[in-house]
Amino acid sequence: MKAIVFDTFGGTEVLHETEVEIPQPGSGQVRVRVQAIGVNPVDGKIRSGIMEAIFPTTLPAIPGGEIAGIIDALGEGVDRFTVGDEVLGWSDTGSYAQYALATATVLAPKPAGLPWTHAAALPVAGDGAERVLDLLDIKAGETLLIHGASGALGTIAVQLAVARGARVIGTAGPANQDYVTSLGATALPYGQDLVRRVRAVAPHGIDAVFDAAGKGALEDSITLRGTTGRIVTTADFRARELGIVFAEGPQRRSAARLAELAQQAADGTLTVTVGATHPLADAAKAQQASDAGHSRGKLVLTVG
Repeated sequence: MKAIVFDTFGGTEVLHETEVEIPQPGSGQVRVRVQAIGVNPVDGKIRSGIMEAIFPTTLPAIPGGEIAGIIDALGEGVDRFTVGDEVLGWSDTGSYAQYALATATVLAPKPAGLPWTHAAALPVAGDGAERVLDLLDIKAGETLLIHGASGALGTIAVQLAVARGARVIGTAGPANQDYVTSLGATALPYGQDLVRRVRAVAPHGIDAVFDAAGKGALEDSITLRGTTGRIVTTADFRARELGIVFAEGPQRRSAARLAELAQQAADGTLTVTVGATHPLADAAKAQQASDAGHSRGKLVLTVG
């Protein structure tokens, strides 16, 4: 099968397409014929080597861990699915490939009305958004500031926070202000004088901050909160030196909750935005765009 591989750590130039053996499912696993792959910022961080302390990587490696596709083989003991079922979720092996293995218990059925690209955009963002909102203990009536509100993670986090009854202020680039507003948030641009501008729209203060951007907004967040408490980042590695929580804990990977979110996305009650798609062979271009940031929604690889 075709797969994207990196043999050494570095920039996107280390990614290359090659032929590897089709994996065989073990006990409790299924093999998925991949249709679409979510591209996440962590993919580039692992490729660069800066995540070795958290996610040790054996080289050569296939990047990625988020998939949507069709089950084409079952391992021993799997009775939740049959061959031919359409699923989305997390892979056990790298996902930038034509086939990937996945533990059956972390896969959800793909609703018929949900496109492959949108299905692949949902698992990591949905899981991550809910995990951080729970860490922040967001309640109805509170005001939550989300940095990076137009990205894949921010898009879902805004909507889930609003569904909890919170008021959301979302920062994003100038071109994404209307988009963030459409998700249910009060939109503000990134940039200078952010503290004054946030206070102008939230005169009673900010109850919590979710930094999904990693663009240097933690100091302003501390100023707005008056403390380092109830600030969580998923993207800024300066968190520890500033006394901020970095959400690096294990993903929950709830298949049941993923199935609920997937159905909401298929029904149109949850917005899942695919910012751009690239064929598998152009994985380096997709990771370049991901590394640069500022994109709206999710970057997705498609497999022909």
